[in-house]
Amino acid sequence: MRPKKIDSGTQTEAILESVADGVFTVDGDWRITLFNRAAEEITGIARDEAVGRFCWEVLRASVCENDCVLRRTMETGQPLVNLPIFIVRGDGKRIPISVSTALLKDASGEILGGVETFRDLSLVEELRRELKDKRSLGDIVSKNPKMIELMEILPRIAESESTFLIEGKSGTGKEIFARVAHELSARSGKPFVALNCGALPDALLESELFGYKAGAFTDARTDRPGRFAAAQGGTLFLDEIGDVSHAMQVKLLRVLQERRYEPLGSTDSVDLDVRIIAATNKNLKTLVKKEKFREDLFYRINVVRMVLPPLAERREDIPLLVEHFVERFNRLQSRFIRGATPETLATLATHDWPGNVRELENAIEHAFILCQGDSIEVGHLPEQLVPRETLHAVGGGSTLADLEARAIAQSLERNNYKRMATARELGIDKNTLRRKILKYNISVPR
Repeated sequence: MRPKKIDSGTQTEAILESVADGVFTVDGDWRITLFNRAAEEITGIARDEAVGRFCWEVLRASVCENDCVLRRTMETGQPLVNLPIFIVRGDGKRIPISVSTALLKDASGEILGGVETFRDLSLVEELRRELKDKRSLGDIVSKNPKMIELMEILPRIAESESTFLIEGKSGTGKEIFARVAHELSARSGKPFVALNCGALPDALLESELFGYKAGAFTDARTDRPGRFAAAQGGTLFLDEIGDVSHAMQVKLLRVLQERRYEPLGSTDSVDLDVRIIAATNKNLKTLVKKEKFREDLFYRINVVRMVLPPLAERREDIPLLVEHFVERFNRLQSRFIRGATPETLATLATHDWPGNVRELENAIEHAFILCQGDSIEVGHLPEQLVPRETLHAVGGGSTLADLEARAIAQSLERNNYKRMATARELGIDKNTLRRKILKYNISVPR
């Protein structure tokens, strides 16, 4: 029995127009009967041109001639899911997509025809190329020129035994740089010990660093080694050293000069074989001028100085970092999330990132908790990353077109209307950016 013609009613069209994936349906003659908005955008072919034509004339897919996936489903009744293929767009460009097929049936189970959904994988492929082109060093990933320069000198710094200083705002990855330096050094087989100096008062900080002997103070019933002893032969990372008091600065200076220390309550000195890496979210040179940090200690730890740029100054790294965190959380949580949607990346690109890379990592972890599908949507992000009116729109089922248009316009302005730089920052290719500029009628100066 020949399948019925598909009834593309108003309700069905409204549903299909709201999805991000391309969708088309065919009748028993393999002629397209419905072609949604996303299908137009992905193929570059208007629905008026597509409806009524054979599906292979429109998609011109790599499997159309010999192994049509929709024909397989129509003949076997078995759906196919997420098969990677290539199609040829209306402008002649060959792009990667993933397709899923199924039989289209009515409420009684009678076959009406076939339906195929497809997703543009151009962004995924672009990200893969970006990941191949990026510079990576341990857990550090970037294509930002300043970061690449730091990554190039880090192995040479790691080879030395000199104390060095890492400056950067909170969340920029100072400890990650310190860990990579340790892993690249001759001390990699020994411990890496980290201590946040700003989180402890002097009395606790001193006992944490130097350790103590039994009876050194009340409740000191047994000997306890400090961080210097724990890091012996390895590396000690002193974070937020700019918050240390003057009295403690004097004691640290003495240890660095003499390479010896005394546990609290002991009269015997212990030789120190530890490489010191210090870090701060403040400008120590400014603190020295204000006499809030000892000049002699500053020069002792400032043998080599690295300044990490904030995330707002390396926005082109956001797609790479998102991909990096998605891969990490997929492994940790045994999930299979593909990544973030273009609208999500656009939202992330417009945020100020006061918490830097740490804030971005937390945002992706938050999204993993809420995401039940295979892609991170704008609604999965923490509330403070998304404008209130956008959250309201998402909750009400509206599209995110206004958000995406605003994100693109802001990124263009930020990059002096250079399209390649804007495309890199937003994590899309230049052709996608061109189409979206036209779609949203964004004004671009000559």
